[in-house]
Amino acid sequence: MASQELKHRTKPEEQEGETKEIDASSAADMNNSGKPGRQKKRAMASRGLRSLVLAVSFPTLLTIMDIYLFGSSNRYRNTEKPFYFPPLWALHSACLAAAFLSGLSAWLVWAEGGFHKQPNALLLYLGQLGLSLGWYPIVFGAGATRVGLVMCTALFGAMVGCCRMFRVVNPIAGDLVKPCLIWALLLSIVNLRLVYH
Repeated sequence: MASQELKHRTKPEEQEGETKEIDASSAADMNNSGKPGRQKKRAMASRGLRSLVLAVSFPTLLTIMDIYLFGSSNRYRNTEKPFYFPPLWALHSACLAAAFLSGLSAWLVWAEGGFHKQPNALLLYLGQLGLSLGWYPIVFGAGATRVGLVMCTALFGAMVGCCRMFRVVNPIAGDLVKPCLIWALLLSIVNLRLVYH
């Protein structure tokens, strides 16, 4: 009976006996407050939140694992450092922040459909992620500081490419990569000091 009322309800201001019909799918989407599509919007928001958590936590957790496995370097601790050199914990924190920000910026680009429009942006993002994850084992694990310096140069180039391509899709995503560029420069300076020590 309630569904028949919904199908044949008319507005008082309607003229000439026109009726407004509400189809069954619209009626099913209505919740207690009577707003259509609210459940659909909540489901989309839930999926968006899950994808955001995944996009940010994946590179951050990989970086934590990288730091845990390869992040303690006696060579770095014992190296005479100028006053502007960060302690090891600050270097680790900067790496974590860069992983978080790059994941967030990549999610913003993905949410706008940017990886479909510009597939090279995804390749650059994955490249910079791989280079940043590979730096710890190469430099602190194997002690190959010259290879690490080459990796830092490639990392900086990949970050510049990410910044430019992300900015085309979403300006905020491009801006979020800028602190990662500073991190890549810091990593290069640290690596350069380790090469010539």
